Amino acid sequence: MSSATADTPRLDFAGSPINKALTAEQKIELFRKMQRIRRFEQEALKYYNAGKIGGFLHLYIGQESVAVGTLSLCGENDHNITAYRCHGHAIMSGMEMNPLMAELFGKATGCSKGKGGSMHFFAPDKGFWGGHGIVGGQTPLGLGLAYGLKYLGKEGAALCYLGDGAVNQGAFHESLNIAALFELPVVYVIENNGYSMGTSQKRSSSYRGCLAQRAEGYDMEWDVVDGSDIYEVRAKTHIALERARKQHKPAILEINTYRYYGHSVADANAKKYRTPEEIENYKTNFDPIRLWRKRLVEEGVATEEQLDAIDKEAKAEAAASVKFAEASPAPTIESVMDDVYWETDNNTPASKLGQHFFTD
Repeated sequence: MSSATADTPRLDFAGSPINKALTAEQKIELFRKMQRIRRFEQEALKYYNAGKIGGFLHLYIGQESVAVGTLSLCGENDHNITAYRCHGHAIMSGMEMNPLMAELFGKATGCSKGKGGSMHFFAPDKGFWGGHGIVGGQTPLGLGLAYGLKYLGKEGAALCYLGDGAVNQGAFHESLNIAALFELPVVYVIENNGYSMGTSQKRSSSYRGCLAQRAEGYDMEWDVVDGSDIYEVRAKTHIALERARKQHKPAILEINTYRYYGHSVADANAKKYRTPEEIENYKTNFDPIRLWRKRLVEEGVATEEQLDAIDKEAKAEAAASVKFAEASPAPTIESVMDDVYWETDNNTPASKLGQHFFTD
């Protein structure tokens, strides 16, 4: 859980250069993006509970400012990759709700043709490389994206997201070592919602001050961010991204955030390792959408009525995506092997021999 409390004084990052440059329209757009993510997730939860969506469902409700704040800074040569709590990153990367909801419903019109589900949203054409179900498995892939950018001589960076539960995976530490040794433009973002799958950070990880401080062991830069404040998320992420793009210096950002639901909707212990009071405290004092809405009104950027209208639009868009998903066809039996092996998709000699299945 976030180390912040309701009594902790907040630094104001509105005056940082990257935030001072925001227009009123851009600030409202940040609200729109966060609201769209939340409404999409709420619809997904509704239909998962109704039995229309199978498998796992890892909701992003409560963490919206992390994806929106960080990815709002990305340019054409920047890429991002994450773990299985990927819906927010997908929407923020520019993916439409219709194919995303259809993917949750297991339909052929889904972004992964109904074969990936909640954990495997992809849009490489938008710089979004998934959606990965193996804990920490995306961290060396994010490293590879950064290596590719440097190899091709492009001024860009890779944002690689992981949860606090993935920081003890060996693949992550191997990635940090190579990122520092090769000076690769990657920013690892720890979305620290405090509980991994269901065990508190203090019980699962050994650390001195914070998880990001482990970067010092690899001679890397690091910072800790209040994930409830989108101004702070943008300000600190901008510094890390610019360092990566221009100096090829990797970094770790630990963004303290909170999820309202369990590790997944199927988490039977979601209400056992957190008290109702703790969850309600976050919703009341640290909800990123509520705080940003309040800030927009205080700054005179938008009225309550304008923001209500945006929320209504987001809700309608999410509801329409459900209708699209329900009306879409299921994948066919004949397509079961499509998009699995490159050899079969391209009818190579290896496909005829079956050598892509067996090595002997």
